[in-house]
Amino acid sequence: MAELDLSGNAWDSRYKSNDIGWDLGVVSPPLKEYIDQLKDQDKDKSILIPGGGNSYEAEYLFQKGFQNVFVVDVSQTALENLQQRVPVFPKDHLILGNFFDVNRQFDLVLEQTFFCAIHPSLREKYAKKMHQLLNPHGKLVGVLFKVPLFSNRPPFGGSKKEYVNYFESKFHFETFESCYNSHPSRQGKELFINFTKK
Repeated sequence: MAELDLSGNAWDSRYKSNDIGWDLGVVSPPLKEYIDQLKDQDKDKSILIPGGGNSYEAEYLFQKGFQNVFVVDVSQTALENLQQRVPVFPKDHLILGNFFDVNRQFDLVLEQTFFCAIHPSLREKYAKKMHQLLNPHGKLVGVLFKVPLFSNRPPFGGSKKEYVNYFESKFHFETFESCYNSHPSRQGKELFINFTKK
């Protein structure tokens, strides 16, 4: 069996060849609904979308007047796709690199198919890094898969019981429940999370 390759080059090749079955082509409905209820005073908040890929959420936020949105991804092609769709999106807010190397803080991190793309052995490190990346009372909001999925390649699934172990010491769980407004292709497979940094 070929060794699993989750390198930046491997992800970039998938974007170049359009081998991106996880890509909804639109804003994830649960995140769209969350973004829609943010207030005008939230528009100054610094927001990070890790492993943002084609970043429809970043595009949506930017079009709604959120100017302080950052995307980090290991794929140059994915970041260029966003830049082509939204030429005025600030280039210095598109970070080509590893999420674990980001070295600043944010008020909000939006999770959308990044957690399931990294190897499960990195999940504890992910929770610690999220805690570091957030300002005091910062939020981690988004969706996690609540089904097994694949064990040898992304998307890697899991369960709420597993996830609690990673996050409970670092975050208050405002919402941590089955998602009622998932995209049809993900119906019954997602948890919606709204965690506040402890």
